[in-house]
Amino acid sequence: MKPSLMDFTQKELIDIIQPKFRVKQIFGWMYHNYASDFEDMKNIPKSLKEELASKYVVNPLKIINKEVSSDGTIKYLLELQDGKTMEAVWLKMKDDIYEDGKLVQEAKYTICVSTQVGCKVGCSFCLTAKGGFTRDLSAGEIVAQVVTLKKDNNHKHNRKINIVYMGMGEPLDNLDNLSQAIKIFQEEEGLAIGGKRQTVSTSGLSSKIDKLGEMDLGVHIAISLHAVDDELRSELIPMNKAHNINSIIEAVKRFPIDTRKRVMFEYLVIKDKNDDLASAKKLVKLLHGIKAKVNLIYFNPYPGTPYDRPSYEDMFAFQEYLVKHGLLCTIRDSKGIDISAACGQLKEKNKK
Repeated sequence: MKPSLMDFTQKELIDIIQPKFRVKQIFGWMYHNYASDFEDMKNIPKSLKEELASKYVVNPLKIINKEVSSDGTIKYLLELQDGKTMEAVWLKMKDDIYEDGKLVQEAKYTICVSTQVGCKVGCSFCLTAKGGFTRDLSAGEIVAQVVTLKKDNNHKHNRKINIVYMGMGEPLDNLDNLSQAIKIFQEEEGLAIGGKRQTVSTSGLSSKIDKLGEMDLGVHIAISLHAVDDELRSELIPMNKAHNINSIIEAVKRFPIDTRKRVMFEYLVIKDKNDDLASAKKLVKLLHGIKAKVNLIYFNPYPGTPYDRPSYEDMFAFQEYLVKHGLLCTIRDSKGIDISAACGQLKEKNKK
């Protein structure tokens, strides 16, 4: 398996590619023109292309399947050089806005990327966990997901996009490659996706939350909380035994965030597990003193799961309680409900 040029920042590529001005050209081919191999790079000398091709690949991914939802969500199954597969999702967040027949605001999109093939965390509600853990993704394999999806959707390099590290895997379990990918996305002459447009979603590796904070990359953090007491959270997320709720809350309080922003707490609502008002009351108490936003998520059922989707009434009552008690709270729209929407579902479907 060859490393990808997408594994490197522009500065690092200068140590690999000479003369120096070629780095800028190659960077442009990768991130502005979405070149997938060296042959696409028209103004690069043949000798340099051959030399690089003997040691590196450009884009290490290929699309092997995709499902398109009626709401514009597209779920991708991507194959890596070693034949392993993982998923990424193209999410349409807002439609084009027209006034008097003129486009005044372009549609807004978010890409949900994976950081691992499989996952070590083993959450009981997650389909990804059923396949176990295979390996970490390299920085280039993380970056290539965004390039591949932007290219497939004819999304120009300078159009804004948000990234959420919320696909397969625990991002903080692959912190070195994650942080490298964050820096590569931020490159001004590349995709120029600032930290404010990148959100790291973690199931709560409290010590790694501190490490990410120390890196001061300017990214947002989202905590997959899902429960308000350690007993239920340990059932849902076995890792909670090592990183309990209190340790996560303390790490969040230490995390550097933009004073205008809030820490996102993801709360997967499961029927008869954590959808009652007693849980809502505990959640208000737990997040007291934190500038928080709670994102309530409907559990997405998949074949073989013991858990059920909550009712709209219970979901709304839970939200109403939080809002009345001073918490900013939204209910996430279920995107792609008519396709393999649950994380890992498309991968499982495509197992040979």
